Amino acid sequence: MAEVQLRHIDKRWGDFIGVKDFDLTIPDKEFLVLLGPSGCGKTTTMRMIAGLEEATSGEILIDGKVVNDLEPKDRDVAMVFQSYALYPNMSVYENIRFPLKVRNIDPATHDEKVMRAAEMVELTNFLHRRPADLSGGQRQRVALARAIVREPNVFLMDEPLSNLDAKLRVSTRAQIKNLSHELQITTIYVTHDQIEAMTLADRVVVMSAGNVQQVGTPTEIYNYPANTFVASFIGSPAMNLMKGTIEGGVFTAENVTITGLDKRLSGNITLGFRAEDAVVTDGSEAASGINAKVFSIELLGDATMITVKVNDELVAIKADKEYVTDIGQPFSATISAGICHLFDAETGERLSQPESA
Repeated sequence: MAEVQLRHIDKRWGDFIGVKDFDLTIPDKEFLVLLGPSGCGKTTTMRMIAGLEEATSGEILIDGKVVNDLEPKDRDVAMVFQSYALYPNMSVYENIRFPLKVRNIDPATHDEKVMRAAEMVELTNFLHRRPADLSGGQRQRVALARAIVREPNVFLMDEPLSNLDAKLRVSTRAQIKNLSHELQITTIYVTHDQIEAMTLADRVVVMSAGNVQQVGTPTEIYNYPANTFVASFIGSPAMNLMKGTIEGGVFTAENVTITGLDKRLSGNITLGFRAEDAVVTDGSEAASGINAKVFSIELLGDATMITVKVNDELVAIKADKEYVTDIGQPFSATISAGICHLFDAETGERLSQPESA
């Protein structure tokens, strides 16, 4: 059992608030991702769990025990850093083995534990090499193996893929996903990459400016963002957000008219929809949707991304890969009420669900 509880955690440096009232229980074996832009407080939160930063107020519990006053080495957590932090003069084998030596684990068990960890991350053929002789992805796998060999209660991973190129990020992400399934150890993972969060997490905590914006499964956060910040941060491309007015169930903005929305709402509003949810028309104008000129075209391989302008903001819509047009040509797409997300124009908070058209 390795449940982690964060009870109203604050972190301040003078007047600056790094993390504000972080209150969450992370069940045993859950893979939790802390997601947000640089400076949002996600790494600070992880460092407080690890004991590398002291919480200004609140309690941190691991396995039911308050650990605020415990040294990092006494919290039974293993941390994987962005920078790998490998010993250059040691072989891969000795790098993986090092935590066992430091913790005075019976030397008779070292070889078995190291080989098991190396096998899990597919490094058995590289144990004799030094870190300088490895690729970035291999070095990160050494760091993972070094964490695995400790058999901790909790894994902490601080942006472990950010130094890798795009192809290596994909393969190493799959490695981490498989390890999580195999090891069944509570894992807290920090990233600014929403694709990593969506593909790895059981639950995601979206953070901004030290505050938790939303906690939920990847599906919940993608389908029901709590506010415009979450909507604009999750998704590739991010959710389209258009400012306009709503009256009698009809939303209007430049080049946009959408009908069938919540008739209880009136006044200024922000409407959002996903690029893949709009339907490109066959040349006729959309009765409920966007009618504008093409601003740009991007061929993605599996689709064509069409961008138009609404109120001087760029709005992206996915079309079939066979779709052909040119910049400046008329473009129309139907946006049904059922795919729309409605947000308060001032606060950005999510409003009621739209009524059926």
